[in-house]
Amino acid sequence: MKIAVVGVTGLVGTVMREVLEEQKFPITEFLPVASARSVGKSISFQGKNHTVISMDAAVAARPDIAIFSAGGSVSLEWAPRFAEVGTTVIDNSSAWRMDPNKKLVVPEINANELTENDKIIANPNCSTIQMVMALAPLHKTYNIKRLVISTYQSITGTGVKAVNQYDAEKTGTSPDEMAYHYPIFDNCIPHCDVFLDNDYTKEEMKLVHETKKIFSDDSLRITATAVRVPVQGGHSECVNVEFHNDFEIKEVRNLLTATPGVIVQDDISNNKYPMPLFSKNKNEVFVGRLRRDDSANNALNMWVVADNLRKGAATNAVQIAEYLVANNLVGAMVQR
Repeated sequence: MKIAVVGVTGLVGTVMREVLEEQKFPITEFLPVASARSVGKSISFQGKNHTVISMDAAVAARPDIAIFSAGGSVSLEWAPRFAEVGTTVIDNSSAWRMDPNKKLVVPEINANELTENDKIIANPNCSTIQMVMALAPLHKTYNIKRLVISTYQSITGTGVKAVNQYDAEKTGTSPDEMAYHYPIFDNCIPHCDVFLDNDYTKEEMKLVHETKKIFSDDSLRITATAVRVPVQGGHSECVNVEFHNDFEIKEVRNLLTATPGVIVQDDISNNKYPMPLFSKNKNEVFVGRLRRDDSANNALNMWVVADNLRKGAATNAVQIAEYLVANNLVGAMVQR
């Protein structure tokens, strides 16, 4: 397989390289792609040095799969150009997620919807991916009615600029650039992405719209508050779920334990529960603090944590690519 990673020098692009190596993805030719300022730089992949190439050069090379993590505007311009030459694009930006003609995929939930005709596939938002991973088996069994979500999101979700701001503030120096309107060290900022006309942020509305699309259920009632916190290990979420049907905590725990990609950490007698400190560099979604909410009918509280650069971005994208290859939906396996 000829594989391109677009945005290869960024935070997520770097992790994509790591995941591709770890998963031993079948690559015969690796194409590292980035913006003009990075073209010509050397990066390491699978023990070899590779020279970063331009977008035009990557399109001309006609890769079988191009995994994008380069921002929405780049994806809107370039993903169709890759698709036109037969490349299957897996895009990590928000550009295509709500396009009714594009699939929004978490492989464990809805990869079976993919066909060889899907040339641009959207990777959901990081906070959405980890939440729906935990909710999917419960929705199937108990039928979700309403979700109330509070997120505690890592600075790595904003990118290198945010990490640099945090590191500078931590050492007591002034950041070269401010990723946020306020200091993030020793602070929590209830402002992820831009504010919309309804006074929610774009990040909060992603949780609403993307969850409905992934579950193919517009009846779901969802509200969210997204908060940026001075953490690098991953995103944490407090999720209050109201079901149409009643449940037993023991059965909920069993369902989640049996879900591929989910690890239950719910032993409060031994102070075991998910934390970003331990989710860093892990591909799984961790779930704990499972307890009934007695203030509402058929309601559950849960705590969900995952590395936002891994399952929230790079790992999910690579898993989509793995599904395409395993099911002969891409590249030389498909008649062009």
